Amino acid sequence: MPIRDILLPLVGEPDAAAIAAIDKCAAVAGDIGARVTAMAVETEVMVRPKVTISSDLENSAAAEAVRSVSSAHRLLQAFDAAANRFGVRNEQKLVRLATTDIPVHFAQAARLKDLSLVPVSAHDGLSEKIVEALIFESGRPILLCPDEFATELPVAFDNAAIAWDHSAPAARAVADALPMIQAAANVRIFTATDEMTPTEQESGLALVNHLLEHGIKASFETAEIDGSSVGKVFEAYVKAKAIDLLVMGAYRHSRLNEVVWGGATKTVIGRPPCWVMMSR
Repeated sequence: MPIRDILLPLVGEPDAAAIAAIDKCAAVAGDIGARVTAMAVETEVMVRPKVTISSDLENSAAAEAVRSVSSAHRLLQAFDAAANRFGVRNEQKLVRLATTDIPVHFAQAARLKDLSLVPVSAHDGLSEKIVEALIFESGRPILLCPDEFATELPVAFDNAAIAWDHSAPAARAVADALPMIQAAANVRIFTATDEMTPTEQESGLALVNHLLEHGIKASFETAEIDGSSVGKVFEAYVKAKAIDLLVMGAYRHSRLNEVVWGGATKTVIGRPPCWVMMSR
């Protein structure tokens, strides 16, 4: 199914990296001809009763509220300028939410979208919570845009890679990413492993044949783990092969296990190495 309806969550400070990410997201939406709903958030600041709060804290909370309103408006203004520049059909929404309610609100808004296009700041707690809520609660795929690399990111995904482990999340990600994979000039499938098993070989070649039925010619290879983490292997593979788009399943293992012990999804969400398409 073509991607025609996108959610663009906008949170945080409107710094240069955030503006660059918004600009690149709008460019991608314009390139594929999708409509974008840009949603910015004014953060509700909880102020305790005056009998329990000092005037300094009260003033600080008021200043934070003003800053939040200003940031939300500036993010939407940046999107509006980018949307006009790239000819993107769009709707702009401004919502007022407590910080704790932001992730689930975006997840609910994403349920009737084809895709959530998410600017991500490296190792940012709120960004990670939003991404996780979208993964687990929206039922829709997400495309991560790392804001620290935004100016370097391509608009067209010529070199695509699929991180394949024969899991249900990986299969879902491949299906959701088909429109983008079909547009790529080069498609690689790779499995992170130290020694290819017959089952892994058979599964990888089966995916090659499946994609061929969709008119996609793909290669299959392994990426050696060699004592590293799978997430770091993904990062190294993206760099070595000059990958524009990484397609991967999210949280094959439980979220708790990944939080405690680390895992590929947690690593990639914390600092996406390129455009990353995720599904679960």
